[in-house]
Amino acid sequence: QVQLQESGPGLVKPSQTLSLTCTVSGGSITANYYCWSWFRQPPGKGPEWMGGIHYDGRTYYSPSLKSRTSISRDSAKNTVYLQMNALKPEDTAVYYCAAGTTNGYDYWGQGTQVTVSS
Repeated sequence: QVQLQESGPGLVKPSQTLSLTCTVSGGSITANYYCWSWFRQPPGKGPEWMGGIHYDGRTYYSPSLKSRTSISRDSAKNTVYLQMNALKPEDTAVYYCAAGTTNGYDYWGQGTQVTVSS
């Protein structure tokens, strides 16, 4: 059973950079044709796909976030990373990592709250 665990700072100041980690267990991030993606859900809104990194290392980003977002991985640590810069209060959300294919997302982390506030 694949399990995903997000971690990172709960509070970030505006204009700073957010760094989140998604630690994966029970499966390799370089196998099984999965895309390892980041989503976020602001309070009172629906989930938003931010981007992802495929098993082969290709990355894809939401056009609206591409200029501020970077997704990377460490295969040896079986970990996926999200970095977002120039944070704004409207980036406040619960951030999730998920693993899926073209058929949908099979595995989700429990999410981590990020609040952007001075």
